[in-house]
Amino acid sequence: MRPFQELRVWRHAHELTLAVYHRSGGFPDPERFGLQSQMRRAAASVPANIAEGSALSDAAFRRHLRIALGSATELEYHFILARDLGYLATDVYTDLADRLASVKRMLQRFIQRLGGTQQPAAGSQQP
Repeated sequence: MRPFQELRVWRHAHELTLAVYHRSGGFPDPERFGLQSQMRRAAASVPANIAEGSALSDAAFRRHLRIALGSATELEYHFILARDLGYLATDVYTDLADRLASVKRMLQRFIQRLGGTQQPAAGSQQP
């Protein structure tokens, strides 16, 4: 496999993680070890699993991509919660959610290309 830094899905996931770190910095202090920490861990898990899996066999890589997809879905909920609690403005939420949806579609297509059976999420476009 080529270096993970060359994978488009990793680059987009990394950029999203940076955005999550920047956008969650203004959360209330009590959330520093709560929602802020959970969002950051879930966000960082996506590119970390892509990177780790890229050094392994195709079957192991698929498994890591599925874990990354699970972390992305967890992050999707955290975005909704942060928005509903008033920690993320609607425009910020929309930007992050759109970027996350794009990463999830890329992960799903990559899993399929590697021979996985992951079905596209409702409303996502086929490759």
